[in-house]
Amino acid sequence: MRFKITNVFWHSQNVVVVFAVIILTSFMVSLARGEEPPEIASLVDEGAFPSLAERLPQIPFIVDLESQGLEPGKYGGRLRTLVGRAKDIHFVTVFGYARLVGYEPDLTLIPDILRDIDVEEGRSFTLHLRKGHKWSDGHPFTSEDFRYFWEDLENNTELSPAGPLAELMIEGEWPKVEIIDEVTVRYSWSKPNPTFLPLLAQARPPFIYRPAHYLKKFHTKYGDAATIQAALSKENVRNWAQLHNLYDNMYENDNVDLPTLQPWMNTTEAPETRFVFKRNPYYHRVDKKGRQFPYIGELVVTVSSNKLIPEKTAAGETDLQTRGLGFGNIAILKQGEVLSDYHTFLWQTGKSSHMALYPNLTTNDEVWRNLMQNQDFRRALSLAIDRDHINKTLFLGLGRPVNNTVLPGASLFREENAKMWADLDIDQANAMLDSVGLDKRDDDGYRFLSDGRRAEIVVEIADERLEEANILQLIKENWKRIGIKLLTKSFQREVLRKRSYAGKNLITVWGGWDIGAPTPAMSPRLLAPTSQDNFGWSKWGQYYQTKGQVGSAPDLPAVKKLMMLYKDWLGSMNANKQAEIWKEMLDIHAREQFIIGVISSVRQPVVVSKLLRNVPEDAIYIWEPGALFGIYRPDQFWFAS
Repeated sequence: MRFKITNVFWHSQNVVVVFAVIILTSFMVSLARGEEPPEIASLVDEGAFPSLAERLPQIPFIVDLESQGLEPGKYGGRLRTLVGRAKDIHFVTVFGYARLVGYEPDLTLIPDILRDIDVEEGRSFTLHLRKGHKWSDGHPFTSEDFRYFWEDLENNTELSPAGPLAELMIEGEWPKVEIIDEVTVRYSWSKPNPTFLPLLAQARPPFIYRPAHYLKKFHTKYGDAATIQAALSKENVRNWAQLHNLYDNMYENDNVDLPTLQPWMNTTEAPETRFVFKRNPYYHRVDKKGRQFPYIGELVVTVSSNKLIPEKTAAGETDLQTRGLGFGNIAILKQGEVLSDYHTFLWQTGKSSHMALYPNLTTNDEVWRNLMQNQDFRRALSLAIDRDHINKTLFLGLGRPVNNTVLPGASLFREENAKMWADLDIDQANAMLDSVGLDKRDDDGYRFLSDGRRAEIVVEIADERLEEANILQLIKENWKRIGIKLLTKSFQREVLRKRSYAGKNLITVWGGWDIGAPTPAMSPRLLAPTSQDNFGWSKWGQYYQTKGQVGSAPDLPAVKKLMMLYKDWLGSMNANKQAEIWKEMLDIHAREQFIIGVISSVRQPVVVSKLLRNVPEDAIYIWEPGALFGIYRPDQFWFAS
């Protein structure tokens, strides 16, 4: 069994995209008699299921594990993990990480679901599918699935009232989407689009394809009226568009009938507390011996209280765990290693700040909005945080008591940005608050707002983020010294986001930017109001995402400058220019304190069964780019007996 990989490199803004053209020799002969996964082998022998060679694409993705320093594995086992709520089963899509193109651990981009890509001038992208690739239900995966997404979903006003995805627009221009043949699709713009390939590789990508054969049944253009009506009654929704959007959710894993291209597929209908994901028998990746990934045939995701996850983990009730675990749990996790037979790895977190405060510059409350939009008010809040005390008290002095910016080691890191407004200075903070008109106090020392209310800030946190409540308690003590009363309120994550979208919150706690160690070639969109998911300016993000239909336009000069710089980055093909834009945007954030960082470089405990192989001991735990475990390919993990 031999094969050759020819690498063609496209250099654009220091992004190297590796295009693999795989030439098969004796591999397909070997594959025809390849080793079947045990739970499928008997079905194949009975003639009830196609053989492995028939299930795979004509040119599968062949993984050379040895060249990566990894061990070829064996089939079998059941991987257990815990989540704090049923909706968190979407993380299986995140770390399953089957993408059209995906990041390698060294952050190169390579074709994954796609066989190859042709890129011309950074503006035309010809996507070549793997002939014979199939969805998890055995139906062919073809260019029709791309056509359906673009023509029948994104450009259908009932399904997409705001129009196609804003992420696919470059300077007001939508892509030209061409269906060349059954396995070839072209996306092109008149100008270069440096965000397109990284967009496809995201932890939560846009999925620019859909299982058309399944979803057409619920689309009024194609489906049978009686079938649609029966589904409307079953799901108790008002119209076909709501029904279609309910069933069309490739990220959430909440529709067990929706075909997938991911390594595992959900087989458990909600509501449940135990979800079983089984292998996708048509998955497109194999090792050099012809064994199909994933090695592990079953994932069991159990819902548990977040408060109990550390104890359950220490008791050995999981094989791979990060969710629900934080730095404060390391002691109990270390204690459980011997009895429960696992390792506790400490990975570097990749967020720009482990915890950050997001003053809401678009809050509905006009008095508070005016304060939140005042840079000296935000700076005063930052100066009144004793980061050194937080680091020593809660993180054993192992974190970095700095503000929100990129991490050390990144080419864009500047120490002055990390330290700006980050040293405790109560006197200066008080002077700043006096200067913005908060110069009157009540008998308890708390300041009055301009309308006579006491300056009480409700800081909102997600109810599963227990560590942050302890940090806020320490911040509360110092904010009292500047006449600001800090109150804490927790919400479920979805409620927290909806409150931000609606402008009901004042300050929200979350992590910093998910790209803590960016290169100039990575999009700086998180630094500009391009998404409502930024708790600091949700309504400005809505305005951008909906092309002005919802939300409001930014009205602060510094924020307008960020948007201008972001658009300049989109239009630049020059690596030095892109670096300059990144640095200027980072400088603006450091000066303005739109996001108030508290602590960074906190280690993330990763609990791994001692029998589980190919999990790196030292790695970076990051959402983007990386999809948490995704770039380390959990489909390659396996259990030793």
